[in-house]
Amino acid sequence: MTIDSTVIDTPIGPLSVLAGPDGAVRAAGFTPDPATLLPLVHSGLRGDLRPRGDLGPVNRAVVSYLDGDLTAIDPVPVQQHTGGAFMAHAWQVLRDVPAGEPVTYTGFAARAGRPAAVRAAAAACARNAAALFVPCHRVLRTDGTLGGYRWGLEVKTWLLGHERHSDSKPTPAMLPIDATVG
Repeated sequence: MTIDSTVIDTPIGPLSVLAGPDGAVRAAGFTPDPATLLPLVHSGLRGDLRPRGDLGPVNRAVVSYLDGDLTAIDPVPVQQHTGGAFMAHAWQVLRDVPAGEPVTYTGFAARAGRPAAVRAAAAACARNAAALFVPCHRVLRTDGTLGGYRWGLEVKTWLLGHERHSDSKPTPAMLPIDATVG
């Protein structure tokens, strides 16, 4: 099986995307090297990487999102494999969190139908391979601080700022970084 890969320039750095033969995103992350995403993809969904300059609808959705259409990434298909039904459900719930309206891990667990499963909700964020398309950056700690993010708190801060102020196109220098991780 072949996995198509591309790197899209964004204001916060390169976004690499891996997509299957059907165009569904299998992994995405803020890295210049798509190969670093392959270990995040379930072994049953992996394949040989084939660099492509453009993944068509995926690239167009990212560009539209960056241009201020924050819902442009919503219809992009994503394919991730999980070990259980809760993880798949939690990832779908994440896709339903509106841009500009972040939730806490507690709120995310409640939306996923398991209000006491805050750690499981956090694990869903941590195991998410399709950053941006499954927007785990929209989940905050219960006290409102950023928490963690695989691609760095500067990226998470920028994404949240972009979604909060899509018309003003914030730059990383405009946004404070809360370095609290946990």
